[in-house]
Amino acid sequence: MGEEIRMEDREPKGIVWQDRKHWMWFPFSFTKYRIENGRLFVEEGLLRTEENECLLYRITDISLERTLAQKLFGTGTICLTTRDISDKVIYLKNIVNSKAVKQQISEMVEAARINSRVVGREMYGMGRDASLHMEDGGIEYEDIHPGPPPDEL
Repeated sequence: MGEEIRMEDREPKGIVWQDRKHWMWFPFSFTKYRIENGRLFVEEGLLRTEENECLLYRITDISLERTLAQKLFGTGTICLTTRDISDKVIYLKNIVNSKAVKQQISEMVEAARINSRVVGREMYGMGRDASLHMEDGGIEYEDIHPGPPPDEL
């Protein structure tokens, strides 16, 4: 099961949380999850293994789903909405102590945003390059991205 990370540890080293998809309360699955060095990894498969990675600061929303069976077996599914190109939504399925894990991931995401100095503009598609140039007063948004800018949120 996962261990807790303190907010003071802005740059976690090594694995700070790991688990695998459970069947009932048994961890008999070839889907593994881990958070390591500011990244979430999802590894799936036995004969053919695929691993996807998402930077924590790219996670924009976290929710928890629990069916009646999951409540009975003490698990839940954590849904992570991201700004990642390959995975818009990541499901951490049948995680033990899902409420505590959701809270822990939420804290790690906030710490990653602070550590990476991510501003709101980057989360809505303008990117780091556009925000830096706009602050300098040099290159405008239109110079980097032709066409109209996205609507303000």
